[in-house]
Amino acid sequence: MRKVNLKESFAQFSDRWSPKIVGDINDEYVKLAKLSGKFDWHHHEHEDELFLVISGRLRMGLRTGDIDLDAGEFIIVPKGTEHCPEALTEECCVVLLEPKSTLNTGNIVNERTVHELDKL
Repeated sequence: MRKVNLKESFAQFSDRWSPKIVGDINDEYVKLAKLSGKFDWHHHEHEDELFLVISGRLRMGLRTGDIDLDAGEFIIVPKGTEHCPEALTEECCVVLLEPKSTLNTGNIVNERTVHELDKL
């Protein structure tokens, strides 16, 4: 067991849209990510995702209407739901809780796809 300090962990990296593993629980990873700008529309066929905003603001683009989140708020995106995360501030720091099988770009593979996640 180890204690994870979110402030210290976020300070260890600067790259955007590249989740870092900070823990695992059962078949899930706890990940940290820094977001900037708009991501790509995608979905995850078999995985739900939790986005917890630690700092900044996040807009979760959904085909049914966008949802804006502030620090201290979270959203769960159900599997199969097309979504497009967007940082509404210069930088948005989030904690992600996702199954270990989750690919950050879901059903698409492009230059933002991270196949091997770094561990902090």
